[in-house]
Amino acid sequence: MSDLFQGFVQALMLIFTIDGDLYAISARSLQVTLTATLIATFVGIPFGAWLAVSNFRLRNGLINLTNALMGLPPVVVGLLVYLFLSKSGPFGVFNLLFTPTAMIIAQIIIILPIIASISHRTIRSLWKEYRDFFISLNATRWQIILTLVKDSRRSLITAALAGFGRGIGEVGAIMIVGGNIDHATRVLTTAISLETSRGNFHLAMALGIVLIIVSILINFSFNFLSFLRVANILGAFSIVSLIPFSIPLDIIVFNIFIR
Repeated sequence: MSDLFQGFVQALMLIFTIDGDLYAISARSLQVTLTATLIATFVGIPFGAWLAVSNFRLRNGLINLTNALMGLPPVVVGLLVYLFLSKSGPFGVFNLLFTPTAMIIAQIIIILPIIASISHRTIRSLWKEYRDFFISLNATRWQIILTLVKDSRRSLITAALAGFGRGIGEVGAIMIVGGNIDHATRVLTTAISLETSRGNFHLAMALGIVLIIVSILINFSFNFLSFLRVANILGAFSIVSLIPFSIPLDIIVFNIFIR
């Protein structure tokens, strides 16, 4: 209990004394995870929506594979990315190993199945409810996907947050492909692992508290933004068309197809 209290005190000291290393590590953590989450979101949500409204022979197998990949061991992901990016691998010429880019790639692979699977389940339930309505309007597949994504945007923000939470706490894959290099690839999770191995439990606890604070602030920010009126970001196809009220699906369909 004393370690927890001292860790909390040390975390406050690190924050309010504007410790340069702490802010650099925290910024790098956010840069890597937010970039990976954004890319995985822009790929995962359309893919999940496409699975929800499509009907083809291998669809069930692809859905099962996506769900299975949600439990993909991060260490295995890190190993695979390492092999592909190493000097002897097919992408070794790009010299991406032990860089933030390699860490982003690993996190995308880990996050993508989570966002895609949650998006599929969310949009599938709406598709079952309004399928006949869309057919009567003779809507194209992408018009259907856009409408369903727009109506379920708040649930899809939750999917993105789930992916972010998975990524911000990742350590195994990040350690393998990033190398935990000081002032280069060290992030909060790898710093916590390093300080714990050194026996600096108070500093490790302080970094852990900072990680929790950062994660909570990001989640609160996303949830706060979801209630603000942002000018139709989803108009072009984004997950975050953040309108402060839920527009009924039939009104959205009317605006898209009738006008």
